[in-house]
Amino acid sequence: MIGADNEQLGIMSSAQALDMAIEADLDLVLIAPSATPPVCRIMDYGKFRFEQSKKEKESKKNQKQAELKEIQMSLNIDTNDFNTKANQAIKFLKNGDKVRIKVRYRRARELSHANLGEELMQRVLEAVSEYGACEKPAKLEGKNYMAVVAPKAAAGGKKAKKDADKTAETK
Repeated sequence: MIGADNEQLGIMSSAQALDMAIEADLDLVLIAPSATPPVCRIMDYGKFRFEQSKKEKESKKNQKQAELKEIQMSLNIDTNDFNTKANQAIKFLKNGDKVRIKVRYRRARELSHANLGEELMQRVLEAVSEYGACEKPAKLEGKNYMAVVAPKAAAGGKKAKKDADKTAETK
């Protein structure tokens, strides 16, 4: 039995514990029912629930939602423009956002050269591979060839980050 001020009250019957809780105008809460003997605590349960919900809201507020950013390019992109788009994708990945890479086929005759779009997509994926891992493989959807890249830490979780730190230490 644990008291209202977190002091140990010892082992007692449930009726006696309930009487103490009523006397203190508080609630008797079963904390560890599987323990031998079961552990109970005298507390204001309404206040406890309010504080728990407050902590939960605060933790949700502090979490950053990963946004899905998009980079679009066409088949006849110039080298400088390609580098700019790749750097922008890397910037998004460093910020922890996912990136959708979209290669647009603007004309029907460009669709007949689908291999050029695949090559361009491979170039982009290679350029950002250090910062992100392909989450959704590239595939043709209508006139667009798309892939989704997630940041490395988000793709593998904490383990990927630890592995990256270990490889950095060994070098």
